[in-house]
Amino acid sequence: MKAKLGFNHTMRACNIAAFSQAIVCGFLPLLFVMFNRDYKIALYLVTLLTTLNFVMQLTMDFISLFFVDKVSYRVTIVAAHAFVAVGFLVLGLIVPRVESTYAALVVAVLLVSAGGGIFEVMVSPIVEACPSDNKTAAMSITHSMYGVGSVAVVVVTNILLVLFGRENWHYIALFWALLPILNGIYFLLVPINKVVENSERIPMTKLIKRKSFLIFFLIMFCSGAAEVGMSQWASAFAESALGISKTLGDILGPCIFAGMLTISRIIYSKISHRINAVKYLLCCSIMTVIFYGCAALVPFRFAAIIACGLCGFTAGVMWPATLSLASAHYPTGGVAMFGLFALGGDIGCTMGPTLIGMASSAVGGDLRVGLLMACIFPILSVISMALLMKRMKKVKV
Repeated sequence: MKAKLGFNHTMRACNIAAFSQAIVCGFLPLLFVMFNRDYKIALYLVTLLTTLNFVMQLTMDFISLFFVDKVSYRVTIVAAHAFVAVGFLVLGLIVPRVESTYAALVVAVLLVSAGGGIFEVMVSPIVEACPSDNKTAAMSITHSMYGVGSVAVVVVTNILLVLFGRENWHYIALFWALLPILNGIYFLLVPINKVVENSERIPMTKLIKRKSFLIFFLIMFCSGAAEVGMSQWASAFAESALGISKTLGDILGPCIFAGMLTISRIIYSKISHRINAVKYLLCCSIMTVIFYGCAALVPFRFAAIIACGLCGFTAGVMWPATLSLASAHYPTGGVAMFGLFALGGDIGCTMGPTLIGMASSAVGGDLRVGLLMACIFPILSVISMALLMKRMKKVKV
């Protein structure tokens, strides 16, 4: 279909896709207790859904490395929306009406997470390919929409559950299905450029041999681990640290973190053209170490929660800023490069929460110990940034 709109609409469609990615990651966990209580699904099976979500996204990240630069960007991003929409439709229409509830849930999760994995690979290069005076700002704004979506999915879903009753949760799934359906249509109409033509693209085998690329990959891993590690456990930490109800913890913990993440990305979009990106990221990494440490060690409960939120401010900017920095240094990296970075980030997104959970469980469920162990990720980010700065002084990365 011939594009009829301008690139400003392409940016809006990418922003909505980033918002949708937050729904992919954030909606189902809000229903876990309900699945366990109302459908008698064992808690370990419910938890397995989160693992399936991350595994499927990692799988799509990996598979995309071999086809994204060979297939139409438009076809790929529209297909991602279709996966997410169908997944939510299965969740809303089929899960409540079949005897094999868990099997239907697994199908829904795999479809939604497959689309989410493609979002992570495709949205950033589409943004990067749009004509813009400040691509770093555009990238940061798009990724800030993930934070907005993270807050929206928690607040809106909880409000709808109160208004319509928890037994009608499946109608909320249908409500969220509207967004990928409409945005998929939107992507059929907007113009989409290629980041780089295939004839000019650096082969993936050569890219992964460059030391500076490996440093960027490690930074992406650390940023994913630091960001999602805190965000995934923010609710439980708010509940245990403040002694508040689970419902309030679900809203307070993740929303503070996501709100600060959003603010940090918007601020970075405004100042990115006036600062040294590497030095800024180094400072953010150092502050993330400090905030993780404060959350784990400060005895004052309110101060610990504030530290969690501030961690969202410092860790949240690392992902989009690193993508922009790497893209500037490897302008011919192609979508496969973004796919590799998404893969690295998602591996971190899996390992961060896992380490916190395992370390906490080993000492009787003390989340402070888990958060203290997770300091290793921003510490590795500090080391990586220092190596990058040293390398940039010696050679052109």
